[in-house]
Amino acid sequence: MTLLDSTTWTGKIHSTRWTEGSDGTITVREPATGETLGTVGAASREDVLAASRAAAAAQKDWAARPPRERAAVLRRAGRLFEEHAEEIRSWIVSETGAIPPKGGLEAKIAADECHEAAALPTHPHGEVLATDEDRWSQARRRPAGVVSVIAPFNFPLILSIRSVAPALALGNAVLLKPDPRTSVSGGVVLARIFEEAGLPEGLLHLLPGGRETGAAVVEASEVRVVAFTGSTEAGRSIGETCARLLKRPHLELGGNNAMIVLPEADLDRAVSAAAFGSFMHQGQICMTTGRHLVHEDIHDDYLERLAAKADGLPVGDPAREQVALGPIIDENQLKRVDSIVQETVLGGGRVVAGGTHDGPFYRPTVLTDLTEESPAWAQEIFGPVAPVMRFRTEEEAISLANGSAYGLSASILGDVGAAMRIADQLASGKIHINEQTVSDEAYAPFGGVGDSGNGSRVGGAAANIESFTELQWLTLRPEIARYPF
Repeated sequence: MTLLDSTTWTGKIHSTRWTEGSDGTITVREPATGETLGTVGAASREDVLAASRAAAAAQKDWAARPPRERAAVLRRAGRLFEEHAEEIRSWIVSETGAIPPKGGLEAKIAADECHEAAALPTHPHGEVLATDEDRWSQARRRPAGVVSVIAPFNFPLILSIRSVAPALALGNAVLLKPDPRTSVSGGVVLARIFEEAGLPEGLLHLLPGGRETGAAVVEASEVRVVAFTGSTEAGRSIGETCARLLKRPHLELGGNNAMIVLPEADLDRAVSAAAFGSFMHQGQICMTTGRHLVHEDIHDDYLERLAAKADGLPVGDPAREQVALGPIIDENQLKRVDSIVQETVLGGGRVVAGGTHDGPFYRPTVLTDLTEESPAWAQEIFGPVAPVMRFRTEEEAISLANGSAYGLSASILGDVGAAMRIADQLASGKIHINEQTVSDEAYAPFGGVGDSGNGSRVGGAAANIESFTELQWLTLRPEIARYPF
């Protein structure tokens, strides 16, 4: 039996055990061909509420386990991700339309996230406070309880495991709702890995479904923390619900990320970085390079080289041929990408590469002659589109970069001294000097500001411990205190 033997999970959800969902099934399709890859169960609201109760019951014992036991489960999960990396990679390629290196990257980072999370149970979980009283005073971290994780389609494994692993390691139970389009690589994979790693029953619940399921995993009374990755619109709605119900939302939302190319930048390397930043995984990444700000001295040469690079990148089915770009995830997203490009052209923008598609395969596209109001400049496209605009001074570049409501990732290429001056004035959760905008590590904080979210909520011990625990004040006296009553 392989890790993902379909006889285990076909038509099922995982809530304490593999069982049929009450809301029927969800068909998982290959975006490159439309062929059916499998079916998973669809969780109803009643399924979610039952899972939440079971999770809360199981969580108490899990939180009381010795730290070494929780750490051991996470270490085994990390090793299993490594052992089954090829099988997992294959599913990611087929289910998300990713090229094989991207699928392999997800499997590797999933292992890294588990190994990093394995250190959390024995990490210091509090501090001794000063006090004017005759007592000891401590601030200690306690598990939040039940955590809901809602993950998107584009990097389904990474964007699930980066919350699931630390939440479990810190003594919580988890309700996981993957995107229905990627319920295997973003859900079944995790359920099977932790099942094989020996995670006790009731601690990880796989609940695929649509909007109603998503609402239920937020609203379930036992849930205390909601970790959501997805669109800004959906994130606002979840944040509003959490505020009403007095729950903590951790929101990693959209991005329209700026790359500033300074006049001293090595053009060949800059164009290579730019193409990767805009076209990697068909631009379907929250950190995608969505705006290219290029100094006027090199703008024309940069534009010509980027267009030539785009024209030379092969596009096709990554499961069956060697390509640089695969398919857009579905027809709705394809129509959205194309409409933004066409509206930009109608408004005066010019296509210098791409702008066409063959079925679900959208050509890498380069646009110029833009204004700040051009749809391709102002909106998050989530497709393989590189809008390019010139700037004259550092001040103008800073103004243009900060002119977006988003603030997830930024990149500056060229002279390091100038880049440091600029970086200090950018409103962004992450800034990369002499790198493109797409970068993530299990050991680093991840999150954005503005319409990109409410700060760094995952990555590294500090962010993970703050996100998935509650701070509790504890005092201790050698004997009962005397009071004037």
